[in-house]
Amino acid sequence: MTWFFLSLVAILFWSGSDLFSKIGSKPDDKYSHWKMVMAVGLVMGLHALFLIATGTPFQLADIITYLPASFLYILSMIFGYAGLRYIELSVSSPVCNSSGAVAALLCFFFLKETMSGLQFFAVALVCGGVFALSVLEKRQDDALRRQEGGAPDQKYTRGFLAILFPILYCIIDGLGTFADALLLDTVIAEEQANIAYELTFLAMAVVAFVYVVIIKKQPLRLPEEKPKLIAALCETAGQFAYVFAIGANAIVAAPMISSYCVMSLVWSRLFLKEKLTKAQYAVIAVAAVGIAILGME
Repeated sequence: MTWFFLSLVAILFWSGSDLFSKIGSKPDDKYSHWKMVMAVGLVMGLHALFLIATGTPFQLADIITYLPASFLYILSMIFGYAGLRYIELSVSSPVCNSSGAVAALLCFFFLKETMSGLQFFAVALVCGGVFALSVLEKRQDDALRRQEGGAPDQKYTRGFLAILFPILYCIIDGLGTFADALLLDTVIAEEQANIAYELTFLAMAVVAFVYVVIIKKQPLRLPEEKPKLIAALCETAGQFAYVFAIGANAIVAAPMISSYCVMSLVWSRLFLKEKLTKAQYAVIAVAAVGIAILGME
């Protein structure tokens, strides 16, 4: 049951990362998601270098070996961070973390891992919940546009982009988890995979820094970026636990860890004071039930 404990650790820290990522996402800063990439890449890179310095075996070739999963995970996170500028955390997190259902389906069809009838039902709940949330977001955006005479304030301009970014995260992160299941079972160990991912993220952080600070000449004010750094610390701790949980039991750990969206909902209500419609809460509850079933089965 080590995978179960590690999954709980990942849930705690990744929900914390969600909260502080949302706090650090500024709707009026179009480079906010790239600054988030810088923070996460910096912390992960330092953690990777610490692991190497303390004797964890690692070869540069491991970065290439694990690159398919690293690329998918990092790309999904960029979309996720971008989406937080447009949408409430309490909506974004359940959509993003439905990726466990995507991963479970890919493992079933391509790796021939087994799923019960109840698990298929749970996947249907998750997918249906995501679709329903996208419809509700579109209707809410249309209503706000009409209310504002067709030119809503920026905070209401959500609609297509608001739901597109979390859905892209969901699909791409699910593909990343599927790549993880392939690689961790065959060609690379968990420790080396984690270091490879973190060093790849560090490289992406350097690219983001060059783009934002050097090319676009945007200032970086560290006191204003504290939430991003806290989110980065939580993300790194969650990732460290996640990769071992996936390596031990991918088809169950992946959807279970995706249930951290439930904790994100709690944090968003307690600390961000987000409020949703009854229909949105109902749909999120349906998706959360599906995720919980996948985690318990």
